[in-house]
Formats: sequence, C-alpha cells, structure tokens
Amino acid sequence: MAVSVKEVAAEAGVSVGTVSNVLNRPEVVSERTVAKVTAAIEKLGFVRNDAARQLRAGHSRNFGLVVLDARNPFFMDVTQGAQHRALENGYTVLMGASDNSLTTEQQLLDLFEEQRVAGVLISPMHSDFSRLWKIREAGTPVVLVDRGSGDRSFSSVSVNDVEGGRIAVQHLVDLGRKNIAFVGGPQSIEQVQHRLEGAQSVIAGTADAVLLHLPTKQLTVIEGRAVGERILAMEPAQRPDGIFAANDLLALGILQALVMSGSLSVPGDIALVGYDNIDFAQSAVVPITTVRQPAEEIGRTAVDVLLREAEAGADAVREQFVFTPKLVIRESTVGTGNAN
Repeated sequence: MAVSVKEVAAEAGVSVGTVSNVLNRPEVVSERTVAKVTAAIEKLGFVRNDAARQLRAGHSRNFGLVVLDARNPFFMDVTQGAQHRALENGYTVLMGASDNSLTTEQQLLDLFEEQRVAGVLISPMHSDFSRLWKIREAGTPVVLVDRGSGDRSFSSVSVNDVEGGRIAVQHLVDLGRKNIAFVGGPQSIEQVQHRLEGAQSVIAGTADAVLLHLPTKQLTVIEGRAVGERILAMEPAQRPDGIFAANDLLALGILQALVMSGSLSVPGDIALVGYDNIDFAQSAVVPITTVRQPAEEIGRTAVDVLLREAEAGADAVREQFVFTPKLVIRESTVGTGNAN
C-alpha cells in the first residue's frame, strides 16, 4: 500500500502541512526540519503523487498527441522527436492514433481534455478546427503537426507537400518517364491533396506527359499491393512507366506486387518513388527512391512551439514552420532493378 503524507508526518514528528511545505516550498522550512522529513520519506519509501497535485492545479505534465496512423513509421518518428523534447522539459507525451476516423479523433480529444493535458499536438483529419478552437479557448494550447493552418489561426509545423510532389514527379520526368501514375488517398487528407497538386504541376508543364490517378482508401502496404495488382492487370500499352506513391507504405506494397509477379522489373519497366523516407524504404528488396520529411525534427519543433504557446498564454504568437522536403534517390528509379 502506498505511504501517505500523514504517515510521513507521524514518522518525522511534524504536521502534514510541514511535510507539504518540504515537498513544495522547502525554502520556507528550516534545514533541520527538511532533513527530518527527508529521512522519513526515505525510510518509508514515500512517492509523491504528482498527478493528483498537478490536476488540482488545473493541468498535468502531459501533452496529448493525435496522429493519423500509428502503423506508419513516419508518425512513430514524429512521436519519438516530440517525446524526447517533452522529456527534456519535464513533460511526457500521450499518443493516440485517429486511424483516419473523425469519430476516433474526437474521442481522443475528449480523453485528453479529461486528463487535463498541458497542450495538444494534432495531425487533424480535416480543416474544420471548431473543436480545436474550443480546446484552446478553455486554456489549452494547440499546435497542428504535419499540416499547415491555412489561415494561420493555429500554430503549425508542416512540410511543403506540394514541393514534395513536384520533386518526386520531376525526377521521374527527368528520367524520361511520361506515363506516370499517382497512387494515394483518401483525398480528405490534405497532405495527399498537396502531393497530388505538386505532381500535376509537373505534368502540366511537360509535353506528352500524362498523369493517371489511382486512388486508395488508406495509405497502407495492403492498399499498395492491391494497386500493384491492378497495374499488372492493365494492358501493357496502358501501364504507367513511372509511379509516385503518396507514402512509402504504398510504395512498398506496389513493389511487393510487381516483384512477386516476376513479369515486370523495377525500375526497368516501372520506376517507383515513395514519400516519407521510412527505414523500410531503404531496406526493401529494391531500395525505394523517396521524398524525405524530417520526422523527428517535426516532433521536436512542435513541442518547442507548444511550450512557447503555453508560456505566452493569451499573448501567444501563432508560429508557422514549413520544412522543405528532399529527394532521396535509390535503386527503384536509377538502379538495375529486380531480375526476371
């Protein structure tokens, strides 16, 4: 059974109020009394209940983080960066995944409010921020992660996904690929929309190039394999010679389907580009060319912004950080590819 403050007071021969002062305001207590109470704490193995104390004060030492998909290593890297920065400042991160479900996102926000988190980091499902406004109006700072605020009403830490889509497809075009497929969805995810916009901008300025959109319900390996099988079933003249997948998980699934078929080579027949630069992309049977997002740095920066907002309160300035993505070229576009 946990040792109580009352038991510590009895052991030290002081009042409960004195023990409380030693724990929270030792400067108002004599050194002799501090030593007596400290000795009693060590003897009894007392552990202070910081959670209860913080909740009584109206907040905890936790930040709530909502990501779109916990199965995506990109979001795990974002979480790791956020956790490291939070710990450096005496906080922890409670992470939940919406799984691209608005209902789940709302449930997570409900739980975070009940836990009285000190701030919310979120990669939201859509652009209706009415719920986030209510959370902030109640005194809890909110920072958007991996997407911009649009009207700058919220601080945000994101990546220029239009530029990411542009450099991915420009790389394919520079390699002489003209029949290009964009694989990704759902369109309700802003990051997917922006990557498609970047791809379209390249095609619009390239003679004889076409862009086929192959939508997906989710950004997963399984969805990627399904798209790969659709491509294999196409007539040879209709197949793309270049594919830009909206994330690396889709690219991995597409690669699996093409390699397992034994009838098409990557990049010989089809060049493939992913997005995120997760570890699995580099270690694939054909290492995948991808667009790198600085995931851990996104997480660290988001916590820095959240801490500044919490400190500033109502006077907080809405900060907008936009990272520039980088192309990481590997064998799926420039190598010899898998043998048939």
